[in-house]
Amino acid sequence: MKRWFARMGVRDRLLLAVLVTVAAALVSMTVVFNFVLVTSLDADVDQRLQAMATDTSRSIRISEGQVSLPRPSGDIKELGSQVWVFVSGYTVTAPSVDPAVSDAARQLDGQEAQFVDVSEQEVRLYGVPLYFEGERIGTIVTGLSTSSYLQTKNVTLLGTVTFTAVLLIIVGFAGRWLLNSAFRPVVRMTAEAEAWSTEDLDRRFDLGPPHDELTQLASTLDGMLDRLAASLRREQRFSAEVSHQLRTPVAKIKAEAELALRRERSSDYYHEALESVQRSADQMARTVEALMAASRKDGTLARGRADVWQVLADVVSSIGVLADQNSVEVRVRPPARDLRVGVERDIAAQILQPVLENACRFAKSDVLLSATREGTEIHFVVEDDGPGVMDEEREKIFEPGVRGSAAGNGGDPSRGMGLGLPLARRLARAASGDVELATVERGARFVVRLPTGR
Repeated sequence: MKRWFARMGVRDRLLLAVLVTVAAALVSMTVVFNFVLVTSLDADVDQRLQAMATDTSRSIRISEGQVSLPRPSGDIKELGSQVWVFVSGYTVTAPSVDPAVSDAARQLDGQEAQFVDVSEQEVRLYGVPLYFEGERIGTIVTGLSTSSYLQTKNVTLLGTVTFTAVLLIIVGFAGRWLLNSAFRPVVRMTAEAEAWSTEDLDRRFDLGPPHDELTQLASTLDGMLDRLAASLRREQRFSAEVSHQLRTPVAKIKAEAELALRRERSSDYYHEALESVQRSADQMARTVEALMAASRKDGTLARGRADVWQVLADVVSSIGVLADQNSVEVRVRPPARDLRVGVERDIAAQILQPVLENACRFAKSDVLLSATREGTEIHFVVEDDGPGVMDEEREKIFEPGVRGSAAGNGGDPSRGMGLGLPLARRLARAASGDVELATVERGARFVVRLPTGR
């Protein structure tokens, strides 16, 4: 039984609970109602019999030992009630009724006051002693047909049972309909949840403002899905950014290894190649650390100090392979002496590198890198002679996965995946700076603003 109940759905269990509760209430009401009705009808019969006996005793006349009273006539089934009077063992008056009823009435002569049912004839009798001058001289027996009472009881019982059954059926159908209506949002939510995937992070239950328990649950789940989607997006963004930022050092390591293995080299060359591989590996480690620091909940990067010229040198060195592949010359305008930026050297390079890589991908032949101090900020400026950026794309290109029209419609991966500029801006803002696109007539001019290292 428990296993069967456990396998039932929530709707079926609720419907069963409603039906059991309503059935128990209806059955209880039916039993109580019929009990009260039967008790009331039986009391009415007894009261009528007692009233008949009282009226008969008052109408009896006793004179010189003779008992006289109006003689009744008719059949008990026709008139509904009749009276027997017994005095000193003799029958003074009696109706013409079924012998079984007469025998039952005669047996009450000489007995104490009591009620007797003659079930076969549906008659109830009441016998009460008859007194004269303080002495018992006989018995008065009154009779009443109970057929109409029994019919009322039976009809009422059948009617209440039928009413209970019909009402229970109506409650069952109504309860099923109401539960189906109430659980319809749950069914829809279940179907939608089954259809969701990691490719559909913005899909929600969207049942509107909470106004009941189900819509409140849907609103709560929507909030939870928002948090999960945000967490998953951060994870996806982190993975994409790590992949994006590691491509350059991995390419350098691969290039160094291919050159070293192409033919026999001197030990000095191998030593230099291994040092280059080590530097690239260190760059990969620093990249991962910077991205992990920026992806933390607070989203802030540790402050520090670094020489601007060293930062520019590191960035130019890191994109050397990409510049050669695209036949682009990267020129550096030397900054003023003792110019320092207020972040760690590696972090500054990580912020600047995606912007410079973007310039190398879109430039025709020339990229200019410079740095100046503007108030409390260091402005790293990256200029290229490429196709530039359209006005309506000035902010869109800083959104993850969005590429400008200059990248072309063919989806050429050599033009990037739309991750570098958003990463650079996010890292810069985590370091209390920013990345902006300046307005120029030809090409593109990006300004990376970082705090100064005082």
